[in-house]
Amino acid sequence: MTKDVMILTGAGQIGMAIARRMGYGMKIVIGDKNIKNAEAIADIMNKAGFDSVPVETDLSSRESIKNIIAESQKYGEIAMLVNAAGVSPSQAPIDAILKVDLYGTAVLLEEVGKVIKPGGTGVTISSQSGHRMPALTPEQDRLLATTPTEELLSLEILQPKNIHDTLHAYQMAKRCNVKRVMAEAVKWGERGARVNSISPGIIVTPLAIDEFNGPRGDFYKNMFAKYPAGRPGTADEVANVAELLMRPMGAFITGADFLIDGGATASYFYGPLNPDSK
Repeated sequence: MTKDVMILTGAGQIGMAIARRMGYGMKIVIGDKNIKNAEAIADIMNKAGFDSVPVETDLSSRESIKNIIAESQKYGEIAMLVNAAGVSPSQAPIDAILKVDLYGTAVLLEEVGKVIKPGGTGVTISSQSGHRMPALTPEQDRLLATTPTEELLSLEILQPKNIHDTLHAYQMAKRCNVKRVMAEAVKWGERGARVNSISPGIIVTPLAIDEFNGPRGDFYKNMFAKYPAGRPGTADEVANVAELLMRPMGAFITGADFLIDGGATASYFYGPLNPDSK
């Protein structure tokens, strides 16, 4: 018996929250570069009554992405994609951030878009960081959106001389995610499918808790005090947005990005988090 399939890349709290909200009755194929992470999330899901299976997946590899798609198709048609995989500025060097977060996401959207079931939906998790960077030129945006995936990392704006540090690389990757979703939404639409992105702010996860309790804890507390929500977000709050985007109630939404950061970006530009404020 075949089932509709959800591909979940990135075995973390946000991806799992979305999968728990959207994946009942489906086969959930969980991909992560660390197979133990994928196995742990699959075990939690299965013990809660879901039907999931782990697959080792390296988002920086087209071959690996094609492999998880092929594995997924053994169970049925791919009806949903949840891409929550990636590396952060503190976790990886510049080249790895660009290869995983920028190139890998573009390839995943491209390859799943070739086979997504009519009526299917997808979300990719971007970041508030992509909204903090100064605006690019229309031509730069177009190149990020439409350059063939195998040529993306050769773009002039992504060369080492133009990337200042790992944070800048991450911001460029997340800006590319948003632009890529817009372009891919046109292609997905030809199959009667939709795809959107979500740009979360600081979300409570085990890694974030370590940060809150570590040397940078006071920095985060100060930041929370200076933006409207006054607190970090939760994975389930991101899942709330994903549910809107992936269910029929969001049928008129595609190619869009939803910023969910408690007003941190608003405060960064127009409030007390502005670097130039006194």
